[in-house]
Amino acid sequence: MNIVMAETRSGKWSVWLNACFLIVIAIAVILVNVLGVLSYDNHWWDITVPILALTTIVALIIGIRAVIKNSEHAASIYISMSISILAILFMLLHSLFISD
Repeated sequence: MNIVMAETRSGKWSVWLNACFLIVIAIAVILVNVLGVLSYDNHWWDITVPILALTTIVALIIGIRAVIKNSEHAASIYISMSISILAILFMLLHSLFISD
């Protein structure tokens, strides 16, 4: 039993989906804020955000399934689910208080 990395297929999917989520967010921030190549007002951001939102929601569902159904208790699963919950909370709370 590995206490750090996920061993089940669904556990690995959850971790990798959230890893992809974080990588794409980091690349977007670097391209916009550091390099100034893109802007958040462009249409690429309107397409990227819903895809990333679905990715993190699916990662959370798969992670919960891995914990409940497959008894996966690796730290990476719990970290992945925490990232998903924080991202979902950010999206919900940000949309409540956004002023455009």
